Amino acid sequence: MAEKDIAEKILESYNDVFADIINVFVFNGRQVVKSESLRDALLTSQYKMDGKLREQERDVAKFWDNKNIRLVMLGLENQSIIDKDMPLRVMGYDGAAYRNQLNMDEEVESKNGKKYRKRNPRYPVITLVLHFGMKKWKKPISLLDIFSNMADIPVEMRSLIHDYSINVFDIAHLSMEQVKLFKSDFKYVAEYLVCKRLHADYKPDAELLKHKDEVLKLMKIISGDNRYEEVLQSFSGEERISMCEVLDKIEKKGIQQGFQQGSQKILVDLVKDNLISISEAAKRANMSLEEFSMLLK
Repeated sequence: MAEKDIAEKILESYNDVFADIINVFVFNGRQVVKSESLRDALLTSQYKMDGKLREQERDVAKFWDNKNIRLVMLGLENQSIIDKDMPLRVMGYDGAAYRNQLNMDEEVESKNGKKYRKRNPRYPVITLVLHFGMKKWKKPISLLDIFSNMADIPVEMRSLIHDYSINVFDIAHLSMEQVKLFKSDFKYVAEYLVCKRLHADYKPDAELLKHKDEVLKLMKIISGDNRYEEVLQSFSGEERISMCEVLDKIEKKGIQQGFQQGSQKILVDLVKDNLISISEAAKRANMSLEEFSMLLK
């Protein structure tokens, strides 16, 4: 799970991918957020618990600036497992980001020598939760949904409890029309998850990948197919490839492995029927005697 979290974060940390995700989920595909207007934000924050200083870390966060004006801080949180306490977690991340705005105020000295605290402009914080699971998110998406004792709280007090909602997007439950809105490499991940849920053939386009290492390593993790990474190693570092080419190589590799496994099975059967020796079978299979003996077991 940790490997998947890291792979998701690395891909999303690229400005073109991050902007693309925001543009699709917030602006329905309109190219509003430009990659050049994004700046990396601090991911870690501290809080005190049981007298000890603890640390929490966002998955990915960036500032969206318009010239010299900071418009908003945008965060992405990746979830493979549905977490019923997600509103509390997101509230903690956003609260820490707001608290940090207070900490950024500076103490400056005026012309008459008096010191005062310069108040920096405040900006909103928005977090998107990207759910990569196959099932739809049906757990709480707001703070009030978490509380099981609301019926026991006096009516007069309920209006004083402020709600806090989260923005959850089920990647596997996007429509193909929504998937086509993506302009970055993220579309291949989204398309694969949608096809997996629908039990449909995964047929990506022939457009070249911009971040092939990150995409194929993530595809290996979410698909459980090691051939994605094996195919990656067959391309040179700077070589541009398409997902279409990757799948062609994976298919050929699968056929080759199928033939190899089939011929090995025949050799195993011949040895078991005492028609050839183990040493002869190992030689024909291009394996050491020890490797073929393990195959027999």
